Amino acid sequence: MSNETVTRAEVTDAIVREVGVTRQESADLLDRTLELIGAALEHEEDVKLARFGNFVVRSKSAREGRNPKTGEEAPIAARRVVTFRPSPMLKSLVGRD
Repeated sequence: MSNETVTRAEVTDAIVREVGVTRQESADLLDRTLELIGAALEHEEDVKLARFGNFVVRSKSAREGRNPKTGEEAPIAARRVVTFRPSPMLKSLVGRD
């Protein structure tokens, strides 16, 4: 198993190689794409990327939590969280040995 992380710079470089645009155009394209995804999620819209997966904003209710070190109970406020559900294609790619 690999512990490597793909960085924004590596994605930008891959776009340059695959699409043939300049590095600046590639960086702008990636930034704009991520901004659009973030803005849609901010407005609680689902983001569905074919053959990749879905990003969905879920609302979680307030609840009582517990500090794992001390065992002391603490309230956890209601909040919105982003969840990701991978597509079947992505699941099959990740599941390969």
